[in-house]
Amino acid sequence: MNDSSGIAPAEIDKLYKKLHDEAESGGYHINPDTAMTRQLLEGLLVNEKRYGYPACPCRLASGVKNDDLDIICPCDYRDPDLTDYSACYCSLYVSQEVVEGRKKVGSIPERRPPPGKRKKTKTEPSKTTISSLPLPVWRCKVCGYLCARDGPPEVCPICKAKKERFERFI
Repeated sequence: MNDSSGIAPAEIDKLYKKLHDEAESGGYHINPDTAMTRQLLEGLLVNEKRYGYPACPCRLASGVKNDDLDIICPCDYRDPDLTDYSACYCSLYVSQEVVEGRKKVGSIPERRPPPGKRKKTKTEPSKTTISSLPLPVWRCKVCGYLCARDGPPEVCPICKAKKERFERFI
């Protein structure tokens, strides 16, 4: 039976399993509050039907995919939010501390710039050089995984090494 959103519970179940498995295999965790998590997943499915892409349900999407690339789940702000607040903006993704009950999810400030301040997505090939990258590149000393972000991930998505096993590569 569908509710008012038109999303069947079986669709939510299927997405829950998919995201949970992907998150865990990548060193991330889905919020253990299943009732709230299911509401967020329902919002992702509604947005996917509405816009053709799974825009984050906690932000207002424009309906123009190119303008919303930063908020397609998992959004560009997930990792820095997890690092600073132990949860992403909508709390779909949480840290191990939250999963274990050692930390509570609090309010997370919005990182997404207002519409007039967002960087435009480039459509032509980039002429970026390594020295001009906007973020440092981190390397897992165990498996060699590379990622570009402000700090290393909590857990390597490949070999599951903890963040202290990362070194700044560039």
